[in-house]
Amino acid sequence: MIASVSLVIGIPFAAALVMTLIPSYRLSAFGNVLAMGATFAAGLSLLGVTQEAGTYFIIDDVNILFVILNTLVGFTTSVFSASYIGHEIETGRLTPLFVRFYHAMFLAMMGAMNLALTANNIGLLWVGLELATLITVVMVGIYRTPAAIEAAWKYFILGSVGISLAFFGTILIYLAGQAALGEGMPAMTWSLLQANAAKLDASLLNLAFIFLLIGYGTKVGLAPLHAWLPDAHAEGPTPISAVLSGLLLNVALYALLRFKMIVAAHPAAIDPGPVMIVMGLISLIFAAFMLYQRRDIKRLFAYSSIEHMGLIVFAFGMGGMLANFAGLLHMAIHSLTKSAIFFTVGHVAQAKETQRIADIRGLSVSHPALAIGLAAGVFAISGLPPFGAFMSEFLIVTTTFARSPWLALFPVFGLLIAFGAMLLRLQDMLFGEPVGPSHRVKASSLPLVLHLGLVLIAGLYLPPHLAGWLERASELLK
Repeated sequence: MIASVSLVIGIPFAAALVMTLIPSYRLSAFGNVLAMGATFAAGLSLLGVTQEAGTYFIIDDVNILFVILNTLVGFTTSVFSASYIGHEIETGRLTPLFVRFYHAMFLAMMGAMNLALTANNIGLLWVGLELATLITVVMVGIYRTPAAIEAAWKYFILGSVGISLAFFGTILIYLAGQAALGEGMPAMTWSLLQANAAKLDASLLNLAFIFLLIGYGTKVGLAPLHAWLPDAHAEGPTPISAVLSGLLLNVALYALLRFKMIVAAHPAAIDPGPVMIVMGLISLIFAAFMLYQRRDIKRLFAYSSIEHMGLIVFAFGMGGMLANFAGLLHMAIHSLTKSAIFFTVGHVAQAKETQRIADIRGLSVSHPALAIGLAAGVFAISGLPPFGAFMSEFLIVTTTFARSPWLALFPVFGLLIAFGAMLLRLQDMLFGEPVGPSHRVKASSLPLVLHLGLVLIAGLYLPPHLAGWLERASELLK
């Protein structure tokens, strides 16, 4: 386990240092892809590991899923990034110096997220997520425009507030564990806290979970803690938008779920489920209505991320084997689909020289390949069959209906509202007479095809090994 974890964390960080020394864009882009490919291979090697926990790192069925998803999307995003950033250099939006910095920061961000996902120490988990946050703040503002700097500053302020509250919640968890496990490392070791959860102070756990929910909920993008997310998506490079929606939100969710497991294991502590259900539904329905008001294509899909993270948090709030299974499946489907959508959106914005939806018309005429990719992505994220989101959303709704029929009306209502908004915006962009510039871009189609292909396969057939893996992870989440 130690060797595999060391590679998953060490390869991106080591490659980030090398990237700072490579002046050639093409060579650094190739190095970025090579490093992320090696990291993905290291992530896959964890599949043979049974549950193991050391002083600083832990591997189980829950975080193996997150790590493999993280490294896969990181790898495909690095492939997409090579063509996307190449166009940005040609148009003068980025200089070779900034691109060298971009590749180094991209790899460091992936290493930080992998560190958070494999940490068995609650302090180390916080450090990994904080480091990833600070790196993405810098990358959001890399274009150095007033709007980009404003978005980065807003992200920094709100992200810092959230992560500070999460830090305070982490301290409270440590204080709760100190009485049962003693001072020092044992009281910060997640596996020991989980095993001795019933011995911890219930009042401290209750207070800690509120701070952790607000703190990490800010990073998940839950409403009303979401204000940083649309600006960060709109102003940063599109590969960073893909990573933010597809990965960083998941890492914050992972941290929240780990602490939920500790609180839920104490019979006298607060039940995290109802609080998560309420916040999830508020995010889902709020974001669904906000989709109708978006005028920027990247902001549109940023609010779509808020909507789906709300649905996922709702599923984990419901709890139980099937709801957790559906939540994990939808999280994976959302990561693959949303990153695929941003792959397409990035090239659409480059071809049309704008992100304004009103100026993106007639893609089916001017850029048919991009139109097909965008339409497939929107159909997939909207939960239409035969894509995988249909299966995961169906499981969430039916599980909720079986346990509380009236409660199932809320996610169904939010999903239908969001579906209408997505189709309305898609129709505007695909059809009609093309307007404005219509440049040809060198788009890398492999990441898009791979992601949507996996999502389609998941909707048609879920392999028994994958289903069993999700079931084991669902049992651990309780």
